[in-house]
Amino acid sequence: MATQPLTTRTLLNDFRLLLVLFVVFRLLLFIAHQPFFSAEVERGIGVGGDRLYHYALTSLADAGKLPFRDWWSEFPPLWYLTTTLIYLLLGAGATYDNWSLVLGALVLLSETGNLLLIRRIGSRLYGDITGMALAWIYALLIAPLIFMWWNFDTLVTFFLLLGIWLVLQKSDIWSAIIIAVGAYTKFVPFLLFGAILRFCEPRRAARYIAIAISVFVLLYVPLFALNSEFTLISLTAQFNKPSYQTVWALLDGNYTTGNFGTIQSHLTAAGVQDGVSDKNPAVIPGLLRLAIAAGIGLFVFMRTRRFDDIGLVAFVGITLLIFYLQSQGWSPQWLAQILPLILLVFPNRNGVYLTLILSVLAFTEYPFIFVRTGDTGGVITPNNPLFLAWVLVVLLRTFILMVIAIMYYQKLRQMPIPTQ
Repeated sequence: MATQPLTTRTLLNDFRLLLVLFVVFRLLLFIAHQPFFSAEVERGIGVGGDRLYHYALTSLADAGKLPFRDWWSEFPPLWYLTTTLIYLLLGAGATYDNWSLVLGALVLLSETGNLLLIRRIGSRLYGDITGMALAWIYALLIAPLIFMWWNFDTLVTFFLLLGIWLVLQKSDIWSAIIIAVGAYTKFVPFLLFGAILRFCEPRRAARYIAIAISVFVLLYVPLFALNSEFTLISLTAQFNKPSYQTVWALLDGNYTTGNFGTIQSHLTAAGVQDGVSDKNPAVIPGLLRLAIAAGIGLFVFMRTRRFDDIGLVAFVGITLLIFYLQSQGWSPQWLAQILPLILLVFPNRNGVYLTLILSVLAFTEYPFIFVRTGDTGGVITPNNPLFLAWVLVVLLRTFILMVIAIMYYQKLRQMPIPTQ
């Protein structure tokens, strides 16, 4: 009996096939460019990212120094607790190469989850055909592929998208728990609270936020018992960072990346000042920026008219952008959360173009521009030939994020189309 050939439509609608292609492509790329560190030189797929810095902190365990007991981190505990656990389990085999391979498998798992969630959320919002198309587009984007080897924002994105999906499914308790756990990587998943307050009735919203905060606080209790001073520093360190890579940094005269001190600075309570003392203070105080952002957020909150699932995702998207635009700093890997939401709210050619433009600007800024200032410790001075190019990138990126925020607002002002 002859086998009928598969049509193009059948192939493109086969999510299992896309999943296999997605995972195998990343695995083979990982195998072909394995992370490697020797003679003070890093090679492989992680070059340009923060993974080697994370390893340097994690390997303090060789001297009996553990995270949040003997050193602090500017990030919540989940990432470094995970990296340290893997390091200790590997024992004598805990070289940078082996450690990175295990972490790579973990991050690949979360990135595969992101693909699955984009397809499911997209299918719920627009139907199976569009959901599948969004999954293909996400699979082909270069930025998420690179960021998953550079940092751990892929995990943040996973918890945020899973929290959104569970809210859409009316699984509030599980969503609240997931968001709380996600906030243990970075605080970004807590931004879902704005959408919960706007799209859920008051009792449901109050219960959701109470569960998430309770889980978050409960998990922090052991850390405060272990070392309250370092835990408190970790919770507040990001707010003490000077400006970097934003329009605020241009105003302040801080022409640098967002690196936070040295490895040694994480070992003492006073070390947090290492990344602050040599930077210019903020021209526009952080509290003022936050107040302006809150005012804009309240305006959007009051003017929202679209209360369907698309509106909820759009509200999360605009909340994320308002938060990032007011932030004193910017890191290219934050696109890991921004890009999926753009695709989900704007499932058209314009949405794809916006993700590509933001990706080009991100990699033009880093590594293209900043790698060429490597001998200056991540500082680009006004007399550097690339300084004006960097300023232009910062201004363009800020402008485009503002345009996208306005597009989200316009979407929130639309009345949803009634379903038949």
